[in-house]
Amino acid sequence: MSQPGFETHDHASCIRDAMQAAEKRCAEENLRLTPARRRVLELLLEDHRAHGAYDILARLQVEGLGAQPPIAYRALDFLVSHGFAHRVERLNAYIACTHSGGAHRPTFLICRKCESVAEAGARPVERSLDQEAEAMGFAMEHAVVELEGLCPACAEAER
Repeated sequence: MSQPGFETHDHASCIRDAMQAAEKRCAEENLRLTPARRRVLELLLEDHRAHGAYDILARLQVEGLGAQPPIAYRALDFLVSHGFAHRVERLNAYIACTHSGGAHRPTFLICRKCESVAEAGARPVERSLDQEAEAMGFAMEHAVVELEGLCPACAEAER
């Protein structure tokens, strides 16, 4: 799957590829992609925006997949713990991972105006964080880099 950012792309293909990759990985690793987990991932893939847990719960409720917060939170916990989704701290929300197939530290570009989110490939940032932590004797377990600014469309609209 190519890495979607703020550019226009074939989003139907983006969703299909991500779901196929998730299904394949779940089968290979004997993970259960329950109907609620599957639907939450689909909801996260609908657009490149972060979604709050209660927004997801409202959608699940309308679709008859659950009305209690634990339904959404358990699905989100599963997706995050297995790398299918990430929590965007700044927005207190979740987004589908666009870097399937390996552990990584996400770097998010968050538009302060429209709140669209892109997950950037930032291996040099990861290496730099690893080196800095190691030099200080720090055993890093979790890191998230979030950059806030304007997406191309919002930047153009402000010009």
